[in-house]
Amino acid sequence: MNKTFVSVWKYVALSCLLFFSIILPVSAASNTTIIYGEKLSEDQREEVRKTLDIAEDDTYEEHDVTGQDYADFIDGNPNANMYSSAGITLESSGTGLDVNILTPDNITEVSREMYMNALLTAGAENATVDVVSPVQVSGHSALTGIYKAYDVEGEDLEPERMELANDELEVATDLADNEDVSDEDVSTLLTEIKKMIAEQNPATREEVEQIVNEQLNNLEIQLNDADREMLIDLVNKMRDLDIDFGAMRDQLEDITNDLVERAEDLGLDRGFWERVANFFSDIFRSIANFFGG
Repeated sequence: MNKTFVSVWKYVALSCLLFFSIILPVSAASNTTIIYGEKLSEDQREEVRKTLDIAEDDTYEEHDVTGQDYADFIDGNPNANMYSSAGITLESSGTGLDVNILTPDNITEVSREMYMNALLTAGAENATVDVVSPVQVSGHSALTGIYKAYDVEGEDLEPERMELANDELEVATDLADNEDVSDEDVSTLLTEIKKMIAEQNPATREEVEQIVNEQLNNLEIQLNDADREMLIDLVNKMRDLDIDFGAMRDQLEDITNDLVERAEDLGLDRGFWERVANFFSDIFRSIANFFGG
């Protein structure tokens, strides 16, 4: 083989190697942002990194979420102790939102679906979010940490929607705590209410109240008057902000499907999930009949 030809190909091969070494990520975690609760010790921060499966040679950004962030993002208490942490990887457009709780025994109040619902309300999208805490916490402060990750990555979320999402998380955990309903029931209720907002586009508080009451009746969930009003107030704020839940219908369907699968795995109330399936089957049948004449 011609020596000049061989030399040229060696040069081409070396150039390609250098080119791809530049454009490819240094590691799988190179576009990951880690947000630590500011009260964590260095040992606890190392535990967070291990739980997130971050290796020593991985490239990532890291920041603290503080009580002042809590105040700045959602008008919370600036003196709050922040322990919940998260690893956030922003994904390409159209990927969707995926949330995982990596330390479920230490996140005592907020479920994966509650985070999903709240983050969709906040306008977060196209990200993989891993929530972790080395100590037992409610999990509420993780939401502020996720907001901070979006902020440092230059992704703007609307302040009003962030505050509303925090309100939603508070309502969800309050309902699960105060009423005889499970986390799964509460998440399903909120998800289906959002679907109905997308379907009906309510123009008044009265129409919002009708949607809430219909969903409570269809899912056979009993709330006391105070909690019912709290839920109606929350949904009415969603209406006021004119959030396009129709644009996130696929993500809402994913939440419902995940809840159904988990209910089967946990052996939860089979009748409840049959009512969910039957109710939406009836809706789609009615729509089909309408267009069929």
